[in-house]
Amino acid sequence: MPLTGPTLAPARGPATHLVVLVHGYGADGQDLIGLANHWQGLLPTVAFAAPNAPTPVPGSPGFQWFPISRIDPHEMQKGVEVAGPQLDEYLDGELARLGLPPENLALVGFSQGTMLSLHVGLRRKVQPAAIVGFSGMLAGALPQSSESGGELAPILLTHGESDQVIPPQAMFLAATQLGAAGARVQWHLARGMGHGIDPEGLSLAGNFLDLAFRGLLKSHGPGTCVLKPS
Repeated sequence: MPLTGPTLAPARGPATHLVVLVHGYGADGQDLIGLANHWQGLLPTVAFAAPNAPTPVPGSPGFQWFPISRIDPHEMQKGVEVAGPQLDEYLDGELARLGLPPENLALVGFSQGTMLSLHVGLRRKVQPAAIVGFSGMLAGALPQSSESGGELAPILLTHGESDQVIPPQAMFLAATQLGAAGARVQWHLARGMGHGIDPEGLSLAGNFLDLAFRGLLKSHGPGTCVLKPS
């Protein structure tokens, strides 16, 4: 079945861009659509969508993109490979609904949603304008150049210093791998924060999306890696 979930129209006029918010394990689209309220003042012509993952979590009202028994890179890779095509189809459908080209898309993920956003976004033939990942990790290998269509999307990663679900080292490992592959990567480590999103990370993400949609984050050369300390 096609993915469904809450959407939010632009604060002003027709949509010029689309941000798709990809929730974490055990949550749903409603859990993330509220992030749009923090960014609409800066991004008034941007539409937002937050699909629910396709599978309910047993014994919980929330959903999952794929089952998780442990935080293991190989298990995560298998999960995103299975879940990826359905999210990719949803992205195409939302862009078509709004009459937008694929380069006017950004993906924002949290935890499991970050894994999926990186996997799917970096493999789209036309790369998104940006990918933002909160409290997640890079699941598996990076795409081949034939999968990504060339230059990789600019990426912002944020993580809580005290995250006990996915350790913050996962952010640094992802930033290193993505930067070595040629992506422009910024990162933010939230001091004292657990598995969540801090106010500074929210603000950085809004500014990052604004710059990306204005075309100001495009790479000026291969292997560029911009590290943003907190």
